[in-house]
Amino acid sequence: MATSSFKVKNGLIIGGTTEITSIVDEDAMASDSATALSTQQAIKAYVDSNAGTAWQSVITADPSNAVAGKGYFCNTTSAAFTVTLPTSATIGDEISFMDYAGTFDTNNLTIGRNSHNIQGSSTDLTVATERAGFTLVYVDATQGWLLKEK
Repeated sequence: MATSSFKVKNGLIIGGTTEITSIVDEDAMASDSATALSTQQAIKAYVDSNAGTAWQSVITADPSNAVAGKGYFCNTTSAAFTVTLPTSATIGDEISFMDYAGTFDTNNLTIGRNSHNIQGSSTDLTVATERAGFTLVYVDATQGWLLKEK
C-alpha cells in the first residue's frame, strides 16, 4: 500500500486516500510543536482504531490462530472445522466470521476459546446456523469474547 503525508488545516485533514504515515498540523506548527505532535497522535490513534476488518481469503481449516482485526470467510462444505482464538487478547480486539457457503448447519464451525471465556463460558462456541455472520469482541478475563451482534 502506498503511503502519504497528510496535513491538518483549519481542523480538516488534507490529503489523498492512501495510508496515513504522518500528519502535520499547520495551524499548531506556527505556535506550538507539542500541540502539533498531540494532534498527530490523536488522529493516527483514531484512524488506527477505525480501520475496519481486514478480511482474509476463504478458509476450509483452522488457519493456526485467528488474529484480532481480521475477518474469516469459513467454508465448511467439505467438513466441520475449528478456528482457534488468539492466545492473548486486549480489550476491544475484534474478530469476524462468515459462513461462506451456507453450510454451518450441516458442517458446524467451532470457535476454539484458547483458554479465554466466550460469552462468560469456559466452553468452545459451536456455530450451527446456516449463513451465520458474527463478530466477537474481547472485553476481559471474566466474560472473555462477547458477540458484537445477536
